[in-house]
Amino acid sequence: MRIILSWFPMNPSGPFGQINRVLFQVTEPVLGPARRVIPSLGPLDISPIVVVFALGFVQRLLGSVGL
Repeated sequence: MRIILSWFPMNPSGPFGQINRVLFQVTEPVLGPARRVIPSLGPLDISPIVVVFALGFVQRLLGSVGL
């Protein structure tokens, strides 16, 4: 949701601005450190993609050991 909402301009005090603010607060603890480690590709931020793949990998790893 955060990635898709970032493509559209929005009023920060409007309803989508409030949703965006909540999504930012929830996802930034994970995306912030990833963004500092992953090099920038100009205007393209690939940290959300890397985080999604990493979380999927961890989920499969934990599923394979029975957790």
